[in-house]
Amino acid sequence: MDPVNILDAQMLKAIIKESVREVLREQWFKFFEMLLPYVDDAEQADIEATFDPKDYEDDDFVDISGWFAHEDQD
Repeated sequence: MDPVNILDAQMLKAIIKESVREVLREQWFKFFEMLLPYVDDAEQADIEATFDPKDYEDDDFVDISGWFAHEDQD
């Protein structure tokens, strides 16, 4: 096969792969949004007034922000 054709096929594959990733990411966000219950402003204010993060030890929480640091990698 001609190297130009291989490069074009690889480029097309990369473009399709990235496009599929974008669509899946959007769909996951929509799905997560559906799972979250609606909270109006009054209820959110009540939650914030009732629960203060200072009342809890750091050991009670797990930092998951690193789980998403490399989401664009294979």
